[in-house]
Amino acid sequence: MLKIGIVGLPNVGKSTLFNAVTKQSVPAENYPFCTIDPSVGIVGVPDARLDALAALSQSKKIIPAAIEFVDIAGLVKGAAEGEGLGNQFLSHIRETDAILEVVRFFEDGDVHHVEGHVDPARDIETVNLELALADAEQVAHRRERLPRDIRAGLKEAGVEDTALVKVQQALTAGKLALHAALTAEERSLVKPLNLLTMKPILYALNRKSGGHNLDELADGRAQKAYELVDSLGSQYVFVDAATERELNDVADDDRASFREELGVHEDGLAGLIRGAYATLGLISFFTTGETESRAWTITRGSTAPEAGAAIHSDFRDKFIRAEVVRTNDLLTAGSWSAARDAGKLRTEGKEYVVQDGDVVVFLHG
Repeated sequence: MLKIGIVGLPNVGKSTLFNAVTKQSVPAENYPFCTIDPSVGIVGVPDARLDALAALSQSKKIIPAAIEFVDIAGLVKGAAEGEGLGNQFLSHIRETDAILEVVRFFEDGDVHHVEGHVDPARDIETVNLELALADAEQVAHRRERLPRDIRAGLKEAGVEDTALVKVQQALTAGKLALHAALTAEERSLVKPLNLLTMKPILYALNRKSGGHNLDELADGRAQKAYELVDSLGSQYVFVDAATERELNDVADDDRASFREELGVHEDGLAGLIRGAYATLGLISFFTTGETESRAWTITRGSTAPEAGAAIHSDFRDKFIRAEVVRTNDLLTAGSWSAARDAGKLRTEGKEYVVQDGDVVVFLHG
């Protein structure tokens, strides 16, 4: 299951966004550190293609892909050294696959900003610095333990130390560990440290319906933030955490009109999930039948046996072939046999690279 850690300064909308995404309730009052314990929520990824396949197959169960979100207390300057609630909370996101960094993107005098005024580029740099400082401490501790292994002649220890020197140099230069130019072997040896800045980061720019949003004020702050995110090799998505949270209490049929009334024309949560998948290079393929229709998450570029391993290791280790049809082709044909008759069903071997939206049946020995 994809796991994403949510970070950000206090009062930027982290917990509100978490509540919206997970449809759970954790404290989200207007003061720092209201989230005292890490909150975890598992979210089904909405996908209209899966719903359509389930209807076609008359499936008894629908199992969407899932994302686990971990929300931690707001970070402040010095968090890595124990300021605020300290780096104990950073440990909660070391096991995640990616980081969602929530950034305040609106002016509102009634909502306090921990720095006194709103500047998203500065806020991003503040949070990233705390993540980098926590990583620097982690790397230093690891390097202290390596000399004994190096003296014992363990080749991997020497390679790991070289990699960690590169990481230290990157962090010292104000870069993320992700940009330390490691080789594939070095990256593999560093991976067990679960460095925070080695993880892909998606930036959620939190706007406010009816508020003074920075992209509308055109005073340079928004552009500065865009350029910073671009320079980091990352992506950003816009969200309106407060509106999305309110939509949890609105009936599904009324949500579109509710959005229009508030001037929020796009589903921010769907955009956030698309952004997370793009940031991590993930796609979904489907299996469908009377028992269940299910979405499976795999890395873009996965071969058929690699994709099959998401279901069961036998589909990788004892792979024979896969029967594949595009979702739209199957829905248009109306059944598996009709898709076969129409020439839309293909038999693929071990080298086939599974595409987003493929419906697959694996055959194994």
